Amino acid sequence: MAEKTTIARPYAEAVFKLAQQQENLKDWSDRLQLCAAIASNPEMGSLIGNPKIGNEQLTGLFIELCGDKLDDYGKNFIATLIENDRLDLLPEIAGLYEQARADAEGVITAEVVSALPLDDAQQKKIAASLKKRLGRDVVLECEVDESLLGGAVIRAGDLVIDGSAKGQIERLSHVLLR
Repeated sequence: MAEKTTIARPYAEAVFKLAQQQENLKDWSDRLQLCAAIASNPEMGSLIGNPKIGNEQLTGLFIELCGDKLDDYGKNFIATLIENDRLDLLPEIAGLYEQARADAEGVITAEVVSALPLDDAQQKKIAASLKKRLGRDVVLECEVDESLLGGAVIRAGDLVIDGSAKGQIERLSHVLLR
């Protein structure tokens, strides 16, 4: 996984710089998400790297599948990825691009996994606390995992806060077993 990310990083950085120059971060985000979804399709996966399919044919097919969502820069980007046998890296490129965009916009996405669904007031309180701690606007992605028994686990970048009952029980059992 790390190897794919390492290879994808220069492509993501190049697209991000272009998007900044064009002042078009959102459109590039949408384009990359679409392209990543197409590249991740199993049928497309069988064509990527197939020696019977030439680069021009694969480029034409991929661009056709994108429809009018790609401008000339997007088409050139796809052609470059295909020429360098990197089309399968589009999901990683899209992910790295989103990270760079969030950093530039001062936004961080926090994943909140709770034992019970969170109401709006709870979500606002968590977002406000994280904003104060991280100094950035926070977008929450909430999930429910009843196996946590109670509380929540929050992940935002490198920060992990495990306030779940399950996590507390596990930590307590480690202490008692020492």
